[in-house]
Amino acid sequence: MSEPPSAITCRSTSGRSLLRFNRGIVRSPARSVVDGLRASDRGNPTYEGVKAEHDAYVAALKAAGVAIMILPALEAFPDSMFVEDPALTFSEGAILFRPGAQSRSGEAGEIAPILRQLFGKLLELPCGFADGGDVLVTPRNVMIGLSGRTDRVGAEALIICLAELGHEGLIVETPDDVLHLKTACSLLDETTVLCTPQLAGTGIFDGFRTLITPDGEEAAANALRVNDVVLVGSDFAKTAQMLGGLGYQIIPVPTSQISKIDAGLSCMSLRWQAN
Repeated sequence: MSEPPSAITCRSTSGRSLLRFNRGIVRSPARSVVDGLRASDRGNPTYEGVKAEHDAYVAALKAAGVAIMILPALEAFPDSMFVEDPALTFSEGAILFRPGAQSRSGEAGEIAPILRQLFGKLLELPCGFADGGDVLVTPRNVMIGLSGRTDRVGAEALIICLAELGHEGLIVETPDDVLHLKTACSLLDETTVLCTPQLAGTGIFDGFRTLITPDGEEAAANALRVNDVVLVGSDFAKTAQMLGGLGYQIIPVPTSQISKIDAGLSCMSLRWQAN
């Protein structure tokens, strides 16, 4: 009998678990978060609403077994609570990115001192642009999606950095109307990806089991597997029911406010397994 999905352990090419985390970093939302970037106008979030969703998110990570470091808000950077975009963390070390949006270009410098304290090896992307939202770590390789925020020069430079940490990078195409690769997908276990019909149609997940988001719940593709649970936006009942029926332990987390500024569950934290 095969293991239930909640018990599956994904491993990287270095042999470390991909979906087991005991350490994480988040940043408190600034009051300027209401001015965050967005691809389309879905109304403005409120600071209080974003703060409440962030608090619920942190509580869910802690309940899943992750020790969280909470960094102070940065009023000068409205999108700075989305700490996954300026950096990437592994057990072996961390990589500092060059965010593709001009208003976010200073975020990497703000988080760099913390990463230097926590990791023995911190690499810096030397050229081009890359956002962490375009990076999906899988047991086979680290997918880097080209997008409006990640260009080919940055993706190729990232492949070199990944190799120094013992990981293999693979550049993939992201549909033009998708902000980030992980806007439309997430890794649920070592063989399974949750994704939108559009991204599934590109063929980048050939060889994986692909679970397609129900009609009207495409935004649910940005779920987050943490240890034995899967965090899913609480507005996506059909997706939660589908995944629960397949044996995944679902934790609903509110995202209606952060979704107004193009955010989801993966982008609000950096996660890794510390030795």
